Order: sequence, then C-alpha cells, then structure tokens
Amino acid sequence: MKTALIAMRSLGLLVSVSLPLTAVCTRAEDARFPNSEDLRHVKAIAGPALSPDGKQVLFTLTDSTADGAKSHVWMVPVGGVAARQLTYSPTADKRGEHNPVWAPDGSAIFFVAKRGENTQLFRLPLAGGEAMPYELKVLPAIDDSKEPGAIPPAPQQKDPQKDQPKASEAKPEPIAINVGGFAISPDGKWLAVWAPDPETPGEKKAKDAKADAVWVNHEKHGERLYLAALKSDGTLEDSGALKAVDLAPDVRVASWSPQSDRLIVITESPNDASDLGPAGAAWLVTASATVEPIALKGVPATVRGGLAWSEDGTEVVFGAQTPEDAPPGVAELFAVGVLDTRLGGKETTDKTEPRRLMATFNGGLGFGEPVFLQDNHVMVPVTEGTRASAVRLSLDAAKAPESIPQATPVVTGLSTNRKQTGWVWLASASDQPETLCYADKLGGDCTVLATPALTTQKFKSVKSQLVQWQNEGQTIDGLLYLPPEAASGKVPLIVDVHGGPLGAWEDRHDEWTGFLIGHGWAILRPNPRGSSGYGVKFAAANKNDLGGADFRDVMAGVDFAVKNYAVDPDRLALMGYSYGGEMAGFAEGKTDRFKAIISGAPVIDQFSEYGTERGSWYDRWYFGKPWEHMEDAWRQSPLAGAGKAKTPFLLLQGESDGTDPLGQAQEMYRALRQAGVPVELVTYPREDHGPLARGIFGYPSPEPWHGFDGRKRIVEFLEKQGLGKKE
Repeated sequence: MKTALIAMRSLGLLVSVSLPLTAVCTRAEDARFPNSEDLRHVKAIAGPALSPDGKQVLFTLTDSTADGAKSHVWMVPVGGVAARQLTYSPTADKRGEHNPVWAPDGSAIFFVAKRGENTQLFRLPLAGGEAMPYELKVLPAIDDSKEPGAIPPAPQQKDPQKDQPKASEAKPEPIAINVGGFAISPDGKWLAVWAPDPETPGEKKAKDAKADAVWVNHEKHGERLYLAALKSDGTLEDSGALKAVDLAPDVRVASWSPQSDRLIVITESPNDASDLGPAGAAWLVTASATVEPIALKGVPATVRGGLAWSEDGTEVVFGAQTPEDAPPGVAELFAVGVLDTRLGGKETTDKTEPRRLMATFNGGLGFGEPVFLQDNHVMVPVTEGTRASAVRLSLDAAKAPESIPQATPVVTGLSTNRKQTGWVWLASASDQPETLCYADKLGGDCTVLATPALTTQKFKSVKSQLVQWQNEGQTIDGLLYLPPEAASGKVPLIVDVHGGPLGAWEDRHDEWTGFLIGHGWAILRPNPRGSSGYGVKFAAANKNDLGGADFRDVMAGVDFAVKNYAVDPDRLALMGYSYGGEMAGFAEGKTDRFKAIISGAPVIDQFSEYGTERGSWYDRWYFGKPWEHMEDAWRQSPLAGAGKAKTPFLLLQGESDGTDPLGQAQEMYRALRQAGVPVELVTYPREDHGPLARGIFGYPSPEPWHGFDGRKRIVEFLEKQGLGKKE
C-alpha cells in the first residue's frame, strides 16, 4: 500500500492550449499502437525552468530504458529554435545529470551528477567552458570507528607522560560529501547544501573488515545542512570546508527568502521516528548561520514542503496534513507569518498560528512548488478528480480558491522566473503526449517549444471517456478507453485499479494505455472511495474498510461498463499495482466474475505487512495496530479470502521492495498454490516498489529487461485465460 505511483501526480496548471496538429496526431494509415519493444524506447521530459530573462527554458530529458535511462540537461529558446543538449554523462555514470537550476543572473546553470565516487554539485557557465564541480568537503560530525567499544577497537598509542595507552588523536581531515540537495540564494551570494554524513576512513576500514552490524534505529549519521558564501563568479568564497548549521538531522528541503538573508529549512526526525507519528519541523536559519536556528513552532509536524515566500519576506506558505480526520497524505496549503524573527539582535519567535488556505476546496493539494503571484495571491497545484489543475488562493483564509480555466486535463512542471515574465509547463491528455509549453502570462495560450521526440514515432492513441456511476450513495468517476474493435462488436475489459489507496487516475497520456488497447482490450480505470482529488471526506471514506465499499465501487463500475458499452461480460480481467495489487487480492476471494487477475507488489496479510514494511503510520490510520484490532486487520487482508479463490492469478514482485515486501507476494502464491488455484509468481532482482512499476508501464528504467518481461507475462497470462483477440 502507501503509494499512488500509477497516478504519477505532479504540479499542474491547466490553461487553454493551441497546438499544431502534428504535435498530437498522425495519419491514420501510418499510425499503430505501441508494442512492448516500443515501450523500451520511450523517453521522459521533466522539470522545465524559465531563465531569469525569460528567453530560455531548461528541462531534463531522460533516456529510454533501452539507452540506460540516464537524465541530461537540455535548453530550448522560447522563440522557436530547436533545443540543445547541455550535459553529457561518462559511461561510469549510471544516473546522469539532474536537478538543473538557473544561476540568479542567468549566466550559468547548476546541476547534480555523480562523477567518480561522489554525487557532486556542478556549475556550467553558459558563455562557454566545461561544467566544474564544487569541492564540497566537511569535517565529519560522526566517526563510529572512534566511538568507545568500536569494533575493531580504535588504534591505541602510549601517553608519554603517564605511559598509558590512549586512543589515537590524529587530526580529522575534511571529507567529500554526496550532495542530497542544494539551494542558491536569489542574490547569488549564498549556497545551501544538505548531505548525509560522509563515511570516514575508519568507518570504511571497519566495513571492509565486515564489522558492519546494524543497530536498528540508533543511527548517528544524518542528513545535515551546510552553508557557503559565493563570489561574483560563482566560486566558493572560502575554499575550505562548508560551514555546518547547528540543526539536527534529517534535513529534507530548504528555501531562501527573496532578500537572501534567511531560509526556511524542513527537517524530519531520524531513526524512523515518523513511524510513531509525524516528525517534521520547520526552522528559520540566517544566511550567516551565526545564531541558533529558530523553530517555527506554529508549523505542524506533518509539514511536507511545498514552500514559497512572499516577495517582502513576511509570509511563507507550505503544505501539511489537513487537520480533519483523513489518511496521511491528504494535505492542504497553509500560511504563516515570519516577520518578527530578529529585533535588535535579540531572538524572537513569530507565534502566529498557520492559516488554512484550502479549507473550502473540494479537491486535493497537488505536488510541486506554489508561487506567490504579484497580486499577493498564491498559485498552488491541485488535483480535482481526474484532472490536475491549479487555483489562486487568497491569504485571506475566508475567501474561496479561484479556479484557473483549463483546456487540457493535465499539466505538470509549472515554472516561472522571479520576475514572472513568462510561464512554462508540460501539457498532456489521454490522446496528447507531453508537450513543453510557454506563455508570456499565467493562463496564456500554449506556444509549443521544440523539444526532442519522446518516442521513436507518433503512436496511435485513444481518447478517454470520463464515466460516472452511483454506488451506495457515492458518485464514482472512472476513465474508460475503448479499442477500435469496440465499434464492431463486444471486447474484453481490463479493470485497472490505482495504487494508494490514496491515489487517483488522472486523464494524462501514457504509452502503456496504448499498448493495452493495441491488444484489443477496453480499459476501465475507476477512482473508488478513498481516492485523492475528491475532497477530505471522500479520501477518508474507506477508513477501516479496505476491500469493502471501495471494492464494491469498482464492481459497480464493471456493471456500468457492461451495461452501457460494447464490453463482453464473459471476458473480464482485473489488474493493479500496490494498493491496486491488494485490490486484486480482494477480488480473488470475493468474486468469480473475472477470467484473470494480475497483482503487482500487493499487500496480502495486514499482520505480516505491518511488521515488515518501511513505515506503518499510513496503515495504522486505516485499521489501527493489528494486534489491537485482530478482526479488522484480518477482514482487510486479501489472504483471508484465499480459501474461496478460483480465478487464475499472476503475481509480479520486486525482490527489494520495502513498501510491500517480497513476503507478501510469496504468502499469496503459497496459499493459492496449495488451494489448487492456477497461480504464477514472477520476482525481479534489485527492483524496489516504484522502479518496477515504472519499468512495466513503459517509463525509463535502469533495468533493461524487467519491464519488457513484465509486459510479456501480462499479455501471455491474459491470452491464456481467453482474453486475446478473437480471430
């Protein structure tokens, strides 16, 4: 559970879009649906960023799976000239360059990449020259090899005066860090970097000697914040070690004030503290870091980032959990004042309580950074049903959000420069691949920028239909895709259930959909109760009822599709990943209407899952601690229905999955196999939860063949159960 990976939510502003026909379609006689090999050659575009002068746009382009899935930094002018690649990766680099940021004066870009042993911060001057890394080194805050009782023991030497052995006192040397994140101040004079504590030579020696026992939740290393002054040419003012900020780990994100004198830093307590409850905190840090950071006590422990400063530096907005009873992850935007933080050299704390800015909004907070607009409103990404959109919020919490008109269902990666001289975003719809757009004003028409093609050719696609049905007092949305074969007869239907359960299907483009439709299958993607994007009450509607009413919402959608569309009721299948895989497990024990069920990375047993997953706070909201709610936990375990199972079942599972561990799929496989149900289990080495999903669904993956294999097995399994095209 705990993931909405399939929904792929991200920041979106939806505006009227005017695109040339060649950008969205191709001649019918030339088009075809993508096959599995085609999905190994799909690239991904992300992170558009407008230059300070508003004339250029940075973005990252990730190579296809077949080409190693490395990301690179590209730049395209807003005036119609083709994009050009700015960064390249050596063979040894397996990830590429990422997180590009403009220098405040536009003279250079910063990005992160791994060259050699460390992940480094690079600066690339745009006037010419090579990208050069910053030599970022710190004195290690922790050296376990010198702790009392360390194994192997720390070297001893004689005390010449007392003739007694004492621990070696060699002066520590600065060690290079692996950059976790960075932020450049708006005036270009300060660099903030956060990074995990580096491994010391002594620790490496101990590890090489296999003295590597792990004392769970007692880790002293953490992700810390460092500051450095920059010269006018972007080089470090002091070539020595970075200055450590006296702030407890783990640092998650930092955001500079427009005046470049302060930054807000979000931290989360280490050692899995969040498994006991929300463990975030917000801090105000001065650029010089000469005084102790100030805790913003009014910011709740559920703070998740999404930071933005007002231009005068008196207000900050941030995302955090709604105060209403809802699953972890149902967030809103809040505002808090940070005016009176330094008066006459004395420390003070602004105790203003955060103000809810979205209490009346019946949707959800999207992912991405909000933007303070020049009229002192805030543009914030939101989700509304199957659409990703944006609203204008007033800092007066009593005023309702203002919707921004939209012509395309999904837009991601909204970005503007500090002067807001233009806006860029990625536009997408079920029948429109992602397109990089530019407009000179917020809400303006899209000017398509000339970026590289994301696929080897323009593939055929099918426009989705938004369908709605009623079940037990709820109105349920779904996206329905019908293949061309539906025009001449009834077709098989695949019910595709999203992850989460706090996820949602959005009306965006993906080649995976075309791949399935190309096999002659209709697709129904329901957003049952518990999905995000429909308000707090809807998101919370399946509390202590996983696999209950939400399952019935799904089945009511099946009835709706069979009744109203050319769907063959005798050739139905259900599949899903994460919570969708869990729903597949519920379906196995609750109905025999499906001819085949496919489950990716599911939860099967709430008891064993709860004790072995990465974090249990999410599950605890739904049904409590299993040992205190035995009947509830078992009722909401798909394994409870295994004795009634009949439907052929396929399990796809990453072996390194920490979200829904391997043992879950193994439990279901053993139960169904011993019950005599046709069941197959395929596991994928090195794969974690999200990466395996992305690979199967045709997004770039560093594993060259796992996604291809998963698609092959899905098709073969469905065809084996009689869901192939009829001759």
